[in-house]
Amino acid sequence: MVDLQKTYCHLTSCKPAVHPTNLGIPDKECLGLLGKNGAGKTTLFKMLTGDLSITKGNVYMKGKNIKTHLKTVQSMMSYCPQFDALHDVLTGRETLYLYGRLRGVQEGSLREVTETIIDFITLRPHEDKCTSHYSGGNKRKLSVGIAIIGNPHFIMLDEPTAGLDPVSRRSLWRCLHMIRSAERTLVLASHSMEECESLCTQIAIIKNGNILCLGSSQHLKTKFGQGYSVFLHAQQREGGSLTPLEPAVEFIIDCIGTEVKVFNAQPSYYQLQVPESTRLSRLFRILVSAKKNFDFRHFSVQQTSLEQVFLLLMKEQTAPQLAPKNNVCCHLSY
Repeated sequence: MVDLQKTYCHLTSCKPAVHPTNLGIPDKECLGLLGKNGAGKTTLFKMLTGDLSITKGNVYMKGKNIKTHLKTVQSMMSYCPQFDALHDVLTGRETLYLYGRLRGVQEGSLREVTETIIDFITLRPHEDKCTSHYSGGNKRKLSVGIAIIGNPHFIMLDEPTAGLDPVSRRSLWRCLHMIRSAERTLVLASHSMEECESLCTQIAIIKNGNILCLGSSQHLKTKFGQGYSVFLHAQQREGGSLTPLEPAVEFIIDCIGTEVKVFNAQPSYYQLQVPESTRLSRLFRILVSAKKNFDFRHFSVQQTSLEQVFLLLMKEQTAPQLAPKNNVCCHLSY
């Protein structure tokens, strides 16, 4: 993407949906797009597929210009939209047959390809039911199946696991891992931090059409993390009451300093943010001492999670302070 931009204009006012973006996605990578609703993820996908016109800038795939070689570019990509685009009167098998022919699968191998994908997306029990009778999760599975049929080089998935149960979600993750290992490039938009950490080699966090940061999950945690997350869990007394955690929290703050912040406070547990400058040996000594003195159930120490990084960046009022000038992001290896 080279200075890719989308602006919506109405009468005398214009609203940018995607600010000028420069981004390169190498082969065999999985890029995750994280952002709140309305951040511009779907608009970005629609520009890449040619569904929306590009206000400014350009997109190239394998050296082909999307404006002058749209059909060639489209033949190399596939797209699983956020909302299922299925034909209600067709069964799952018939839907895959239809899109397989559209994607150029040879007639002699179409049946074998369809059967493989049905097993791949675990849709076998529902293959001969009309899609109008599918649950939301099975519709998402079929939409992913449509996106991968024909062996496209570049696959875009807009919230592919929305509405899936945990078992189906894990199964689909395994499928996407296999697709990437087959030297395909994926771009995944999701609200699931766990999904992005499991699948994505690079993660871009988007806010108001700006890419705030780009890097691996570990790089983002290291760069934007707020130190360590400490969890204190209360002990349950006889009668069902819980031991109060406030005295233990005050003790920890007194020992380490006021830079310790309470991130989350519940009757059963407290989550504290401890600065990274605190030595782990000292932190554990203080926590062990607090447990002996105040008799809570147990504690744990974790690195700042991707979710906490995401929440931190969403709270920032001025995105350009975090983003490179002109929203320029390039692929880096960390």
